[in-house]
Amino acid sequence: MLSTQIRTLLNPIAIIISFLSTTPVLGQDAQCHYRGAPEALAERMSPLDSVTITLGGGQAKLCYGRPSARGRTMVGGEDPLGQPWRMGANEPTTLHLPFPARLGSIDLPPGKYSLYAIPEETEWTVIVNTNTNRWGIPISPDVRSSDFGSMKVTPKEPSKYVETMTFSFQGSDLSGLITFAWELATFDLPISRR
Repeated sequence: MLSTQIRTLLNPIAIIISFLSTTPVLGQDAQCHYRGAPEALAERMSPLDSVTITLGGGQAKLCYGRPSARGRTMVGGEDPLGQPWRMGANEPTTLHLPFPARLGSIDLPPGKYSLYAIPEETEWTVIVNTNTNRWGIPISPDVRSSDFGSMKVTPKEPSKYVETMTFSFQGSDLSGLITFAWELATFDLPISRR
């Protein structure tokens, strides 16, 4: 009986079935990843949040830390213009895609991507990066070597000041907009399912 169990365990098909039954499939339940114990999340100044992106019957997820200005000038102050910024707090802002998509002009295969930006006075560059297993900063040359693509966006002034950084999604069927808003800047990132 023991040799039968060993043969079963070593059988490649049994190994594959065992792996598939215990490994979550991206997109079925994409989890926001964080460092530290779950109870420590409640103590963070910038809470972890996420946005569900529904396109063509599939669900993607954008995970990010939500910093608040708290009387400070953040973009162009604490986060200097012309420097890479993680577009959030703590862990990198991460897009979980279970299907091929286009973000702006960037074609993305299914996978996990981090997003960061280089804000300027009148135009921002939003960068999609394949390195998601890092702390949000610094965005070093090593991190930048994993850049997948970038797009230019022109921020507008929102109708009112936005104290806490927010991403939101509005869409229909195969396309929509991921909207970024914080302080005196807001812009849309078009996203579509390919």
